[in-house]
Amino acid sequence: MYSMLPRFFWSCMIFLHLVILEMVMNMKNDREMLCSILKTTQMGQIGIRSVLDTSMRPGLRKALQSQLQKYDSIESEAYYLASQRGWELEEVQPGKRLLADMMTRMKLSHGNADSKIADMMIQGNTRGMISGMKNLHQYQQQDCQVSSLCQRLLDCETANIRQLQTFL
Repeated sequence: MYSMLPRFFWSCMIFLHLVILEMVMNMKNDREMLCSILKTTQMGQIGIRSVLDTSMRPGLRKALQSQLQKYDSIESEAYYLASQRGWELEEVQPGKRLLADMMTRMKLSHGNADSKIADMMIQGNTRGMISGMKNLHQYQQQDCQVSSLCQRLLDCETANIRQLQTFL
């Protein structure tokens, strides 16, 4: 009987280590997903803020302001979820922010601003959707609140595209 105890003990220890490793991996994946959600919302905000000082139809301006509020809300929730878990999230780097803003302004330098704005925003929303869908499919076991927020962002991106198509 005593000879079985060490084997059982080590089997339990190995099992415990595997369970802990899986939990750590899931935490890392959830945090990565939350970082991706945060960066997507920040890029959406940067894109919208870059065009708001451009002359455009009132309907387009109203749509963009509404989308900006939704991104702000999702960003706030991402920070809240991260703080609940004691995580720090990586944000969009300042250089990338500046480059995105400059590229947007350069693309708007001539032509039909409404159509160009809608086109750029749809492209950005599409990139956000692809990133979100990859996250949902890549990470098997997810924190329900994080995956729910990711789905909310995907729904937001889909609604944004539908809303902006009329301005092309």
